[in-house]
Amino acid sequence: MKLNTIRYTTGIALAAVFLTTVGCKKEFTDPNNAAVDRITSATGLTGVAIGVQRAYSAGRASSVYNLITTDGFLTRQLNIINQGNTAEYQFFLGGDRVDPTNTMVLSFWTNSNKVIYDANIVLTYAPELGDKNYASGLIAYASIFKALAIANMSMFWEQVPDTTGIGLQVNFIPNTEGFNRALGVVNNALATVSANPISASFLSNIPAGIDIVNTLQALKARYSLYTGNYAQALAAANAVDLTKKSTLNFDLVTLNPIFETATSTNNVYQPIDSTMGLPQSLEPNLADKRVPFYIGIAASSPRYRINGFGATSTIAIPIYLPGEMILTKAEAHARLSNLPDAVVELNKVLTKQPANDPFGVGAGLSPYAGAITQTALLEEIYRQRAIELYMSGLRLVDNRRFNRPVTERKRSFLPYPFQEHDNNPNTPTDPVF
Repeated sequence: MKLNTIRYTTGIALAAVFLTTVGCKKEFTDPNNAAVDRITSATGLTGVAIGVQRAYSAGRASSVYNLITTDGFLTRQLNIINQGNTAEYQFFLGGDRVDPTNTMVLSFWTNSNKVIYDANIVLTYAPELGDKNYASGLIAYASIFKALAIANMSMFWEQVPDTTGIGLQVNFIPNTEGFNRALGVVNNALATVSANPISASFLSNIPAGIDIVNTLQALKARYSLYTGNYAQALAAANAVDLTKKSTLNFDLVTLNPIFETATSTNNVYQPIDSTMGLPQSLEPNLADKRVPFYIGIAASSPRYRINGFGATSTIAIPIYLPGEMILTKAEAHARLSNLPDAVVELNKVLTKQPANDPFGVGAGLSPYAGAITQTALLEEIYRQRAIELYMSGLRLVDNRRFNRPVTERKRSFLPYPFQEHDNNPNTPTDPVF
């Protein structure tokens, strides 16, 4: 079988492949070629898949750093410490100060496209493997990062590349369709795993931390919520085992990117304060145990310091939190007008003690005592999502979904990188805000 040249989906992402991934862009014309065999073997595809996780999570150029940092500034969660960090400072200022030349806009865009591209290599060739259970693991594992990358772009840009395009002049699709694409990737992975359970040998060959099936269900719940399919979101959230963790792990060689860049240097950013950037009406209760979990207090300036999942060099970052899934259920019930059920789920988060959460995230508060109306419950659910998921990268999309005042955010969407404008005439016009 003759395989066509693999091309990247956008101009700047193509450049990233040449610069950072030797061997990712190849002419696959001879099925007996040794290079092809190395890449498309189980061992080769496993190496590519592990590289996808590393690209997504390691370093200041990673999706993880860009996701948490961009979202944190644009939703007023973070305070700039050193204005010399120009990209972060532009996000802190917001509005038209964030322009297409912003280096974080470029790195977030490029890294997301790279993750999608490399994941597609795995998804293209894994089905051809003889060991279908090993192939199932490869497909499910790579699908997690492809779905995350597509959805991350959809959270921060009004339109995203149509990843089925070939060459430099790809078309764009609305971000709402991007979420549907991410859901399609997740659903395909779940169907694959259902047909062929993941082999133990595959799991022993990838980094520890990720619970693949639970993560796929959690992402299905998340993106179903974003697309307004509340019944599907509820069913997927109910399928997640909330006693188990699923994390991106770090070590002394590959450091937690938030700690590496911000926490350890104290020279980029720190939390804005104990309000977590929320308006006065939604500020955390003074007794809320999640505030000290996420925000430390120092005797020296700056007073407020990163804690939680950026506290140490090797602390793991969750792909999802149990509390997110509980609040997904609460929101789904509320939007489906099942208000008593929404209160039940909301109270699980409000009353949860840190000791009863796998990650130690617990409010330890009294049950909900507000009005039992859809409007009141959705406002409280937004508030609890903002606190429970502090510095998770998920607040901007929530802020838009819940129709919060635009004064609570510094931009609604990012501009497209100037390299994309220069290389792709199909690039949309930048949003005003």
